[in-house]
Amino acid sequence: MLQWIVILFFFTLAIGVIAPIGGVGGGVLFVPLATAFFPFNVDFIRGAGLIMALTSSLSSAPLFIERGLANIRIVIPIALVSIVTSICGSLVGLWLTNNFPEGDSYFSICLGILLIFIFIVMLSSKGIEFPYERHIDPFTAKFGLGGEWFEPSLDRTVTYRAANLPYALLSFAAVGFIAGMFGLGAGWANVPVFNLVMGMPIRVAAATSMVLITVNDAAASWVYIARGAVLPLICVPSVLGISIGARIGARTAVRAKPLIIKYLVMAILLFAALIDIFKGIRGIGLL
Repeated sequence: MLQWIVILFFFTLAIGVIAPIGGVGGGVLFVPLATAFFPFNVDFIRGAGLIMALTSSLSSAPLFIERGLANIRIVIPIALVSIVTSICGSLVGLWLTNNFPEGDSYFSICLGILLIFIFIVMLSSKGIEFPYERHIDPFTAKFGLGGEWFEPSLDRTVTYRAANLPYALLSFAAVGFIAGMFGLGAGWANVPVFNLVMGMPIRVAAATSMVLITVNDAAASWVYIARGAVLPLICVPSVLGISIGARIGARTAVRAKPLIIKYLVMAILLFAALIDIFKGIRGIGLL
């Protein structure tokens, strides 16, 4: 058992370095890989995935807020919706595992296909690093959802305005539900929605995603804790590993070029998609 604790520590340390740069909590990498290669029950892995994503975001979010990259004003209306759906997703995920084990596998395949679609959209989209300013709807204008930050790669302050708040709220409601169901955190979809739907620059999207994860995962984690699906043997080494890694990753993310962040987000999406599809196919007995 000691060997699994050591492996978990270094495994999550590596995830912690990558996660803040891509704007993900780490659950999207941890859950599929741990399910495939670690000898733990899937509910314990989901619970650990949420706790780990929460830890990663809490470790890196303060630096993003301090540097002006994360936009708290945008997080508030979105969190009000996604908190509710993430709790609902957590309840449904645990219920499915106990009553329809194969249903979880089919849903995993669908999630993988969705991630591939998002990957293709990001691959074909122009101006992801610094999106063009879009038409501001009345709801977004009323809340004044925008901001500015100093961009090292341009050596100047960049100003932006978010758009399409109603569509974003619907998207984040679905994201929260799926993330809670699979214990993934939500960065795998937060960044594309912030970037492609709301028109936020990729660096700001990644940083704001980490702040949103702290709210959503805190709510969803309580469901797994209450159901006894959070095992200290898995969570303690994972939390230690990702806490150290996320601090390193956050400082790297502040200096990373927007193009690097874009490609890392896309790589995480594609990798997670392939793992989810493989896991789902294997779960229904086709492999």
